Amino acid sequence: MDSQYMTHPQRWRETCDPFALEYHSFQLKEVMGYPHAGNDVFYVRGVVNGSETTAYIKVARQEGANIENEVKILAQLDAPVFPKVLDYDREHGRFSVTADMPGLRLSAIVGDNRDLVSLSYMEEYGEALVRLHQLKLSAKSQTDRKFYHCPAEELLEKLNLSFLSNFFASKPKVGETVFCHGDFHYANILWKDHHISAILDFELAGYGNRDFDIAWVLFLRPGQKFLRTKEERMRFIKGYQKHGNCNVEAVKYYMAQCYVYFLCFSADDADYCEYVRNWLNQNCR
Repeated sequence: MDSQYMTHPQRWRETCDPFALEYHSFQLKEVMGYPHAGNDVFYVRGVVNGSETTAYIKVARQEGANIENEVKILAQLDAPVFPKVLDYDREHGRFSVTADMPGLRLSAIVGDNRDLVSLSYMEEYGEALVRLHQLKLSAKSQTDRKFYHCPAEELLEKLNLSFLSNFFASKPKVGETVFCHGDFHYANILWKDHHISAILDFELAGYGNRDFDIAWVLFLRPGQKFLRTKEERMRFIKGYQKHGNCNVEAVKYYMAQCYVYFLCFSADDADYCEYVRNWLNQNCR
């Protein structure tokens, strides 16, 4: 396989049987990998219209999976960076088959990122999101998620973050409603030759809060080695603002929201928790 394509682990949990799915135009030949994901995802080899191809099969597993929404969105997107839907469950919307896409995640490209190699990617990253936000597609409002709401006082107390009460009390005005990707973080963006080669995973896409969609990109995930610095985040914002506006303070507010929720399930990652608590202390006092 070309080194510019993603590689995936072998089976790491029990899944459905992808050979048992009722395909219409796709013929499954071989499962070659099992990407880590909330749903059951398979990297496969198969045949479409008489031609062999590699693809991804996604099967609903987790509550809130909306594969049908992703299929409808992708049908309206016509650019090389968007995967083509090769097949899907027309009756129940339970699974889809999408074309394999070239490229690597930024995490694989920058490695430990000691020299802030990531900086040279941030402007294009921001530009890609604002262009999505400017699309006028047929889509519903985004499905509500807990991350969209400020954390309750009880949760702040439990996490020893009561000092954030006043910060969260000053909720920003809801930003412009735009078409949002919903999950534009690094794992869903592939790069090749220093440019974005693929934008994946539109399950959560729909019309929603522009500034939260930006915040969802910019807050640091456990194990992530880039977007740790203000310089990287502002380079992303610079790229975004080449083609559109955003409320930087609102973005910071929503980042804080996300950090609180991520602390809830990251207790075993001491370095991450220290980073988050330092960020909250520096930005939300």
